[in-house]
Amino acid sequence: MQLTETHRPTLDRALEAIRSRAYWSPHPEHPKAYGETGAADGLAAYQALLGSRFELDQPGTDGWTGAEVSPYGPELGVEYPHPDLDVLLPAMRAGMAAWRDAGPETRALVCLEILSRISARTHEFAHAVMHTSGQAFMMALQAGGPHAQDRGLEAVAYAYEEQTRTPQGVDWSKPQGKRDPLELRKVFTAAPRGIALLIGCNTFPTWNGYPGLFASLATGNPVLVKPHPRAILPLAMTVRIAREVLGEAGFDPNLVALAAERPGEGIAKTLALRPEIRIIDYTGSTEFGDWLEQHARQAQVYTEKAGVNTVVIDSTDDYKGMLSNLAFSLSLYSGQMCTTPQNLLIPRDGITTDAGPKSYDEVVADLAASVSGLLGDDGRANALLGALVNPDVKSRLEAAAGLGEVALPSREVVNPEFPDAVVRTPVIVKLDGAKPDDESAFMSECFGPVSFAVAVDSTSDALDLLRRTVRDQGAMTVGAYTTSEDTERAIEEVCLEESAQLSLNLTGGVYVNQTAAFSDFHGSGGNPAANAALCDGAFVSNRFRMVEIRRQA
Repeated sequence: MQLTETHRPTLDRALEAIRSRAYWSPHPEHPKAYGETGAADGLAAYQALLGSRFELDQPGTDGWTGAEVSPYGPELGVEYPHPDLDVLLPAMRAGMAAWRDAGPETRALVCLEILSRISARTHEFAHAVMHTSGQAFMMALQAGGPHAQDRGLEAVAYAYEEQTRTPQGVDWSKPQGKRDPLELRKVFTAAPRGIALLIGCNTFPTWNGYPGLFASLATGNPVLVKPHPRAILPLAMTVRIAREVLGEAGFDPNLVALAAERPGEGIAKTLALRPEIRIIDYTGSTEFGDWLEQHARQAQVYTEKAGVNTVVIDSTDDYKGMLSNLAFSLSLYSGQMCTTPQNLLIPRDGITTDAGPKSYDEVVADLAASVSGLLGDDGRANALLGALVNPDVKSRLEAAAGLGEVALPSREVVNPEFPDAVVRTPVIVKLDGAKPDDESAFMSECFGPVSFAVAVDSTSDALDLLRRTVRDQGAMTVGAYTTSEDTERAIEEVCLEESAQLSLNLTGGVYVNQTAAFSDFHGSGGNPAANAALCDGAFVSNRFRMVEIRRQA
């Protein structure tokens, strides 16, 4: 495999991008970029997987499992190998030495070949992501395809950067005056920790999965992929491609394996406590994330959990643009993103705008009208909302309407192509920040298309509430709108002190719930929503340890 000639320029460009933070992506977003027959070929390839056994030829298979049902209605009917862990885990360790000794560059280039082959099948992956997550097709293609691939490549670049910070070898000489110098030959090796466990999520199996997978693999660790039982296929496809590339490159394919679980088995807990598991990447509920951090003491644990994302609305010089931007942010993928705003903090006396002063009630009513206008056409609504990923989201949405005055009721949208899909528009509920009963509602994550317009006494009170929210509940994103330099500085100070990523005065085509790989950090690792950021040096550097061997020269 001509890995250096093919992929070294891409690695170099990725290294430049993470240093400059400028926009760059080698993975095209546009569907037509994958050839005239790319869309048809991808759909056919996806359909060929349905109703079949997903062979991986990995050791320790003791049966078959899988019961995925698309949020759009159809059963996938795919069966996956179920692992005997006592056989599979030792087999995964067998290839570690050779993979370690290959060095950071070779590992990085093999990872880039894996990503390249995934990219070539972006349309196929788009259908797999769509029918396991409920994302609308275009979002599944972009977020589940090129954006996920970018995040994987970003992790490889950081892994390479951190491992090569120390030279591989050095001749060391310490002068001793008139005596002969002390001379040693020192060799430094990035030694992997051990098997990494990737616990996949239902909503973004590739986007949230690829950073940990490729960070661990690029730093020399085997990776066991444990997908969410409702979203196995995209990660199973990833595992198959990784195994193929590893084998062709002369490495043990068992460096990457799949652990699909039987219904109700709860294999993640079992795996998390196995002594062979030394790294864990997890995206999901706070409850299980906390459990992992407390109990999987033998492993380095990276978690992304729940948070309460907040937008402070103080004032704006583009009222229409603010409403439009917020409406899109609240609607995209039915609010089923860890970055979607939940709490909108609005002074009860209103705000100043370029369209004149607006009362709290007017701001909320105008935002509701903006969401309604955005989603008024069912075709457009389906393209933005996708489908609710599971019944729990629907239950939370329905319960939210009873928490306060409903400013925007949710409505059912029919998807003519998939009549069994559960599609709902967002609900906006008015709450009072001064009432304890209301606070108990908005101070916890209500995952899905639910937003709370929280009336506060002043912008100062909004900042106090923002600080308390981030400190106690965590936040993946914070947004704010203000025309005051003093208020802007005060908001920045809260976010700097509480380690929250802030977006200010977004009124155009960039939204608070979107981040760009190589430039934006997803999470900070500094508040309760996540203990790691995607992606920075800290996300990769503790997946290996630098081991030194000294010899007398």
